[in-house]
Amino acid sequence: MARDARKNNPDTPTEGSVSVIVVAWQSGDDLARCLSALTAQTRPPLEILLVDNASTDGSPQAAVRTIAGITLVSAGANLGFAAGVNLGARRARGDWLALVNPDAFAAPDWLECLLAGAARHPDVQCFGCRQTMAGAEGRLDGLGDVMSLPGIPYRGGYGLADPGPVDDGECFSACGGAMLIRRNLFEALGGFDEDLFMYCEDVDLGYRIRLAGGACGVIPDAVVAHVGSASTGGAGSDFASFHGARNRIRVFIKNTPPVLFWLTLPLHVIATLVLFLRLSGQGRLAPNLKGARAALADLPAALAARRRTQATRTVTSWEIARAMTWNPLDLLGRRVVIRRPQQRGGSASAG
Repeated sequence: MARDARKNNPDTPTEGSVSVIVVAWQSGDDLARCLSALTAQTRPPLEILLVDNASTDGSPQAAVRTIAGITLVSAGANLGFAAGVNLGARRARGDWLALVNPDAFAAPDWLECLLAGAARHPDVQCFGCRQTMAGAEGRLDGLGDVMSLPGIPYRGGYGLADPGPVDDGECFSACGGAMLIRRNLFEALGGFDEDLFMYCEDVDLGYRIRLAGGACGVIPDAVVAHVGSASTGGAGSDFASFHGARNRIRVFIKNTPPVLFWLTLPLHVIATLVLFLRLSGQGRLAPNLKGARAALADLPAALAARRRTQATRTVTSWEIARAMTWNPLDLLGRRVVIRRPQQRGGSASAG
């Protein structure tokens, strides 16, 4: 009924309109490049919402002064990526939300390709794209997020050779650095989990889409060049390591269906220990251990979130397991895992 009302109201946007949301914090010169690329799209968005998480470098204000068509939304504090996107989504008017990191630079036809892909796959309401490494020609930053059977997620193809625009497919979840999602789906799921602050919030969202019986697609001919963690000191920084370690554990506890949870819990513990052993050799163990301890200290809240999430699940543990990769070499090598769309359905009572 609400959807029909929107269609009949001349003040509302037409079907297929897109609100782009960029969350910025100390984003520097990358932000202007990101926004300029978005304003030059062959399929212009309805609006570009720039959420400023209380930056002190002046980059959001400078971008709005010099680039036309940007709406500045002041968060008033550093809310993190998850809450920043949620704030932007509450202001959005489009049928679709396109999320773009401030250090991601969209090809001119990025949005056009994503919307064309959405038209090819009308039963899918969330899409990722092909992310290349900015400044490293021919290298992937990611081609769909992958969930391994032990419950350790990774960005498919990170650092590997860019295969080019391969066929569309289905990934476990779409990377929040550059994704497209139906606004009504985002709202129905409650948006991003703000307790995650940033890192793995996109995996959590994709997991919840799957638990609700949906899927995430990947459109490889839609391309962005991505720097990655530019505002937080890089992918291997203490900040990124802490939040990555903490949030991986929380996402596993919160989302893994019951039968799959107990079957894979030992694998998750072993995989985490192996990961920590590798990080120890790289001198990066301390912030990861701190993140793991924070996750365990927050276990009551994670279990409460689990009860809420599992209460609305409509698929079985088996259906979730089918969407994962069971090959440990995929995880070790960060291989791309893109599948044909699955047959979906089932009952939460099946375990």
